[in-house]
Amino acid sequence: MSSRPPHEPVSELEDHLGYWLRFVSNHVSQAFRAKVEAEGVAVSEWVVLRELYRLGSGSPGALVRSLGMTKGAVSKLVDRLEQKGLVTRAVSDVDRRQQTVALTPGGRALVPRLARLADSNDHEFFGHLAEPARAELLRLLQAIARHHHLKAAPID
Repeated sequence: MSSRPPHEPVSELEDHLGYWLRFVSNHVSQAFRAKVEAEGVAVSEWVVLRELYRLGSGSPGALVRSLGMTKGAVSKLVDRLEQKGLVTRAVSDVDRRQQTVALTPGGRALVPRLARLADSNDHEFFGHLAEPARAELLRLLQAIARHHHLKAAPID
């Protein structure tokens, strides 16, 4: 006969919103990762490409501020994208410490293709939701992010 003390009741994993957010997020992210990697880029590279598409061009510091990444992370990503021929880096004639990063024509052409993959991935996972429910889910997630001052782009 066991003399184990009674267990304190604990909630089930599935009782937590965080569990379901992570569960869905993992599947959404893995599917998107596979799609963009088939195009030769990582999700983190896609995030930088998309931001440069929005900006037109920008300094590494501007990317750090807008994406919430570290200088080192941005530098590594820009290096990889430059090696792939998707971005160029120009150094200022006035101040050699100042750089401008811009999409190459190939990078500019790739962004809309990747954006269509992102749209397709969203539709694959959330397209079954009625538009009011989808809009409410988006609003709620954005409200949570604002409440907790979440800034960094989700790249992992």
